[in-house]
Amino acid sequence: MLNDPARPGATIRPATAADLPAIARLCAAHAAFERAEPVPADLATRLAPALFAPHPRAWCLVLDHGGQPTGYATFSREFSTWQGGDHVHLDCLFVTEAHRGAGWGRALLDAVRAAAADLGAAELQWQTPDWNTDAVRFYHRTGARSRPKVRFTLPTR
Repeated sequence: MLNDPARPGATIRPATAADLPAIARLCAAHAAFERAEPVPADLATRLAPALFAPHPRAWCLVLDHGGQPTGYATFSREFSTWQGGDHVHLDCLFVTEAHRGAGWGRALLDAVRAAAADLGAAELQWQTPDWNTDAVRFYHRTGARSRPKVRFTLPTR
């Protein structure tokens, strides 16, 4: 758990199964913010085995304000052929609008970075929509480097 004395009243902690409905709501808000397709109605059910199995495929940290998740970050370990080792992929980082600008996004990113180091990963990687200039500026302020690429998706069915 991370309590930041400079920002009292909130904690960054590992998600629990009880957080799944709130995480699904945050995911829906995040998808809407990014102008993406809506999340599946049963997202909480789908996330449960990925996050809470004996050997989880992904991890989630929540920003908790008085028992109410107001932000989240999800991440997973991936293998990099070019590096010959693991990196951690930050899939999502989102803080509700009411809690932005107080340093919680940076605190979540720092917590994921620490978790990546604990997992033995050489680096943390992620992407953000190119139109989200606030996020791009935020990530550059953290010292992250951008690597322009075009992201593709292809349904398997």
